Amino acid sequence: MTAPKRIVLSSDHAAIELRQAVAKHIADQGWEVMDIGPQTPESTHYPIHGKAAADAVASGDCALGIILCGTGQGIMMAANKVPGIRCGVCSDAFSARMIRQHNDANMLSIGARVVGEGQALDIVDAFLGADFEGGRHATRVDMIES
Repeated sequence: MTAPKRIVLSSDHAAIELRQAVAKHIADQGWEVMDIGPQTPESTHYPIHGKAAADAVASGDCALGIILCGTGQGIMMAANKVPGIRCGVCSDAFSARMIRQHNDANMLSIGARVVGEGQALDIVDAFLGADFEGGRHATRVDMIES
């Protein structure tokens, strides 16, 4: 039996409930979830949480990461500052699939104030269900990395 893939989740205070729903959803699919986000609703700073999750992916401790804040934008910007991270904000399943297939994204960001739970779970499923296609896309990813 192969070990489950490990994924890190984090958020700021604005996305705790949605993060917890996503964590349960992907754990039910067999993922080992490392949830490092806050547990209480006191205001917190999304850059701290975005960087912490990105560090877990960049180090190889986790295969992928999902991060959330109000819009998904700020926490994504913080994550993308970590070398080796390619994170995109997605509000639809098509974009989530494409950032994996064409951009080899290793992190997904979602805005908890932008999408509802059902749509967020569809976005997560599309992201996790897609694989990098390589080929001409690998050249472009290499350009991003350099």
